[in-house]
Amino acid sequence: MAASHLAVLLMLAAAVLSAAPVARGQAASAPAPAPAAPKTITAILTKAGQFTKFLQLLQSTREAEQITNQLKGKSSSGGLTVFAPPDNAFTALPVGTLNSLSDQQKTSLVQFHVVSMVMPASQLETVSNPLRTQAGDTGPGKYPLNITADGTNVNVSTGVVNATLDGTPLYAGDRLVVYQVNKVLLPWALYGPAPAPAESKKKKKAAPDAAADAPAADTAAGTTASEAARGVRGVGAGSWVAVAVAAAMWWAM
Repeated sequence: MAASHLAVLLMLAAAVLSAAPVARGQAASAPAPAPAAPKTITAILTKAGQFTKFLQLLQSTREAEQITNQLKGKSSSGGLTVFAPPDNAFTALPVGTLNSLSDQQKTSLVQFHVVSMVMPASQLETVSNPLRTQAGDTGPGKYPLNITADGTNVNVSTGVVNATLDGTPLYAGDRLVVYQVNKVLLPWALYGPAPAPAESKKKKKAAPDAAADAPAADTAAGTTASEAARGVRGVGAGSWVAVAVAAAMWWAM
């Protein structure tokens, strides 16, 4: 009886030992969890709150979708940095500031808040100005953006407005950095002073030619008067000669 019990126990132990590697193999081959999907600019700003106006612009211009596609498709190898103005920055704008823009200009305005590279806080002091945004040309009268930092404050200048950047990002990761900026970044190309009209190349005529000819006319008039005076004097002398001849003849008679 004891022998049979021992045999049963040995059989059970063998079964357990043979099954253990299979279990270990199954555990080792379990698939790793899928990496979390990168956060979108829409999700980041929605979670942060107080960015309703900027979100509306991002969506109406389809720039939110564009940013997501750039990050997914890795078309922006250096990543992206977004400067997001809160709702009170839009409220502070003069009436009609946005309504006066065309759809294309609104797109350029949003693109002016996006830089095609990752800019962590540690690099804000060494950025090369003017900074090129997705709005394009940084030349005079276009879309120049300048960032200066003194260790405490980070200032952003567009030539139209001077804004302050919160040095602590709202979000940093997945090749995307999002900062809060206290003003809407108005680009020079859309809001800069209108260029002064060019001066007409046509110069006014100096004085009329008649004025230049006046001295000549006066001279001619003076010459005519002199000649007339000489004529009168000539006629006067001839008359006296005639009178003298007539008197002589009378006395001869």
